[in-house]
Amino acid sequence: MRYTKWGGKRHWRFVAEPLGSDEHGWWYGCPAGTSMRRGLEEPVIVDYDFIVLVPVAGWWIASWNGEGHRNVAVYVDVTTEPVRVDGLVEAVDLDLDVIRLRDGGVELLDEDEFEEHQVLYGYPAEVITQARASADELLEMIAQRHEPFGEAGDAWLARFVTSR
Repeated sequence: MRYTKWGGKRHWRFVAEPLGSDEHGWWYGCPAGTSMRRGLEEPVIVDYDFIVLVPVAGWWIASWNGEGHRNVAVYVDVTTEPVRVDGLVEAVDLDLDVIRLRDGGVELLDEDEFEEHQVLYGYPAEVITQARASADELLEMIAQRHEPFGEAGDAWLARFVTSR
């Protein structure tokens, strides 16, 4: 998985194991101990299992966190439409994130960063419009538990965790 910021600046990258696909997209697993690196910073080692969904269509990539992550159950990055080529998934992170907390609350994060980066990186108007529309759609889907944010993601995570 390789995320950049607008203009090609390095962002998060990590290795994920392909788990399979369904009507929602392609699923990947990351066990506790996965090394994640942002830009040129030192790697971060996660201490919980998580899975990632690259959707069939949409401007986002979603993660479901195992029990080791105390606060956030689902974390969705608003991105450009992800591209999958030869085992590599790439997308441009567009700052906005939608999360579902363990207590069921749903929040939109990093609106200030999105506003700042529109100017700093010169996001085109159509990218701004699509990112906001994606965030609004994700807020609704996650709050209402529309698939894949109902049972599908939790089922993929449970299978991944129990298969290890």
